[in-house]
Amino acid sequence: MGGNRFLLALLLCVCLALLFSGDGVDALPRRTWKKQRHFNRKSFPDGFIFGSASAAYQYEGGVKEGGRGPSIWDNFTHQYPSKIADKSNGDVAIDSYHRYEEDVNLLKEMGFGAYRFSISWSRILPEGTVEGGLNHEGIKYYNNLINKLVSEGITPFVTLFHWDLPQALQDQYGGFLSSRVVEDFKNYANLCFKEFGDRVKHWITLNEPLTVSVVGFNAGVHAPGRCSPWVGNCTGGDSGTEPYIVSHNMLLAHAAAARLYKNKYQVSQKGTIGITLNSNWIIPHSDSKADQDAAQRGLDFNFGWYMDPLTYGEYPETMRAIVADRLPKFSKEESDMVKGSFDFIGVNYYTSNYCADAPANTTHLSYSHDMRCRGEISRNGIPIGPSTASSWLYVYPKGIQELVNYTKTRYNDPVIYITENGVSEVNVKKTKIEHVLNDNVRVKYYRDHLKYLRRAIRENGGNVKGYFAWSLLDNFEWADGYTVRFGINYVDYENGLKRYRKKSSYWFEKFLKA
Repeated sequence: MGGNRFLLALLLCVCLALLFSGDGVDALPRRTWKKQRHFNRKSFPDGFIFGSASAAYQYEGGVKEGGRGPSIWDNFTHQYPSKIADKSNGDVAIDSYHRYEEDVNLLKEMGFGAYRFSISWSRILPEGTVEGGLNHEGIKYYNNLINKLVSEGITPFVTLFHWDLPQALQDQYGGFLSSRVVEDFKNYANLCFKEFGDRVKHWITLNEPLTVSVVGFNAGVHAPGRCSPWVGNCTGGDSGTEPYIVSHNMLLAHAAAARLYKNKYQVSQKGTIGITLNSNWIIPHSDSKADQDAAQRGLDFNFGWYMDPLTYGEYPETMRAIVADRLPKFSKEESDMVKGSFDFIGVNYYTSNYCADAPANTTHLSYSHDMRCRGEISRNGIPIGPSTASSWLYVYPKGIQELVNYTKTRYNDPVIYITENGVSEVNVKKTKIEHVLNDNVRVKYYRDHLKYLRRAIRENGGNVKGYFAWSLLDNFEWADGYTVRFGINYVDYENGLKRYRKKSSYWFEKFLKA
C-alpha cells in the first residue's frame, strides 16, 4: 500500500501542476492557491466593509406619494418612452418606498454590513430649493429607512444625487447647465447633513458625473436627453460643449457641499464625505504608440476628467489641449475648493475595453470625437471577455485591480470604496422561477472580481476600504427599463414584486458569514 500512496501523491502533484500552469486572464499564481481555497470575507483586511447598493429612482416608486415632486427622469420616461427599451418608467419601480423594511431585512439575512442608497432630491425638496419648501413626509421616509438600517447594525452610505434632478430646476435654469445649481445643491446637502448626519457617517455627493454628462448631454440617451443633431435624436443640445459645462458645475457642486460638510458638520458628526466616479479600465488595442496614447486619452477623458481636478485642481493636459476653449476653466478660488475636496473616492467598475487611435473630427464636435479613442471589445478577433445582457458590459475581472492600481499611483493613494460592481442578465419572461434564480454567471463574476480586488489590496497596497455589489435587487435599469436584471435577489415583476433569493444571494451569505 505504501507504493500505491506514493503513486497517488505523484499523480496529484502532476494534476496540480497542470491545473495552475495557465497564464490567461483568470489564472491565479500557484503560490496563492492555499489562500484561494477558503476565499471569504476573512480574505480581506479587518474592518473591510461589504454592502449592496441601490438608487432612489430605480427602487422607490411612489413618485406621486408623500409630497414628492417630479424629477427629470419622471419627465424623460413619460415624454420620451421610446428611449426606454420596454417603454417603462420608475413610477412603481420595485416599490421600496413601501417595502424598505423587507429589503433591509434581506440585507441583514445575507450578512451585509452596509447599504448604499440615494436620497431623491425632489422627495424632500419638491421644488428643488429650500425656499420652495421642505417636504416633511419625505424627510420622515428617509429617517425611517436610516433608523431601520442602524437598528439592524447596517451602516448607511448615502448618495445625495443619483441622476434624479428635480424637474423644477431643469425647467427654471437648465439644471446642471447653469452655475446656479451649485448653491441649490449645497443647500440641499446642508438639509440632509442637518436631518440625517447624526446617524449617517458616509456621504457621497454625486454618483457618476461622467454618465450624467456623456449619456445625458452628449448622446441624449439618458435624462434630460440632450445632444447635437448629428449625434442622436434629441430636441436640443450641443454635444461639443454641454457635457463639459455639466461636469464643471457638478464638480463645483460637489466641492461646495464637501467644504460645507467639513467646515460645519464633520467635527461634531464625525463622518466622511466623498464622490463616486465610474470608468472602464482601458487597454491599448495594439503595442503602437498611437494606440497607447489613445488609451491614455481614454482614461483622461473618463476618469482623469474628475480625478485630476479633485487631486491637482485642474483638468488633464490632454483635455485642455484638445477641447481648448470649449472646456470651462477653474478660477483660482474654485481650483482650491475642488482640489482635495474628498475623504474618499467611490469607484464604480463593471467592465473594460480596448482603445484604438481615432482621427480628430473638427466638423462635428462632440465629447466622443474629442477623445479620439475608438473603443473595441476584441483584439485579434478575441473578445476581451464573455458578453452579458448589456451591450457595453464584457466580463474582465482583472480590470478592477488595474483601475485601483492606477488610482493609487496616479492620484496619491486615496481611500477607495468600490461603490458598484455587478453584471446583467436578460429578463426572461415565462420561465420557471427556479431557472432564473440559478445565476451561476453572476456568482463567478463576483468571485473573480473580489479575487482581483484582493490582489490590488494585498499585492499592490491599494487603499480600498469597502465593496458594494450592484445591485441588492432587480430594478429599473434606466434606458434598459426592466429588460435586464442586475440584482442578486430576484423581483417578480409579474406577481406583486415578490422578492426571491438567487444563487448569488446565497453565495454572498456564505462568503460573508464564513
